[in-house]
Amino acid sequence: MSATAPLHGKYALVTGGSRGIGRSIAQRLAADGATVVLTYARDHAAADKVTARIAGAGGRALSLHAAFGTRGDAARLWAAYDTATGQAGVDIVVNNAGIGRSPDINTLTEDDFDAVFAVNVRAPFFIAQGALSRIRDQGRVINISSGAAQLAMPELIAYGATKAALDNLTLNLAKALGPRGITVNSVAPGIVDTDVNAAWLRGNKEAEAYAASLAALGRVGEPDDIAAIVAFLASDDGRWVTGRVVDATGGAGL
Repeated sequence: MSATAPLHGKYALVTGGSRGIGRSIAQRLAADGATVVLTYARDHAAADKVTARIAGAGGRALSLHAAFGTRGDAARLWAAYDTATGQAGVDIVVNNAGIGRSPDINTLTEDDFDAVFAVNVRAPFFIAQGALSRIRDQGRVINISSGAAQLAMPELIAYGATKAALDNLTLNLAKALGPRGITVNSVAPGIVDTDVNAAWLRGNKEAEAYAASLAALGRVGEPDDIAAIVAFLASDDGRWVTGRVVDATGGAGL
């Protein structure tokens, strides 16, 4: 990878980097010169495909198994990261892993509630805490939120609440880490064509047309759209943006 690449010499951690938006983020950051450590929860083969694709394009990447949702998950991740990288430290942390949906208020159980908050809020919080001693000055923390954080969607009530909590975490981390030149931002996608949405979106012309109609730009989002925003925030060009929720919905609801 060229020494002139914008992220040359940087180390990036991308949670949930084996598929969907996380995969595109991992590939984009690697293409921009970062050494990428991506995590996967279940699909080792999918993670291997991502690292192989990055290597085939001349980049550097490795994968780590990291299942979130239980106490100590962030500490286990950082211990594995330190071992895998030789304690190289980190420059960019992307909290992307999350549970994508939750039951509505009529059927939501306490276990459901605890599970979605454990993965979507508690894990990013303690990953950020673990990063404090590892992340270099001028580093980046980027949390993948959702447009659902700002919408009334009773069918996704707990999920939306987790993303609103994540945005507040972003705000507070930005204030706490600002003196070190570390920026912290949220990126909030709308409907994106990923495997999570494939069952109802792909191949269904009515669903595709409806999803596209919600965006001012008139189409369904792609993972690379989100990765491009993350890449900007991760680069030196994003150095003066912090504590913000970047709308990545294509103008949904305008």
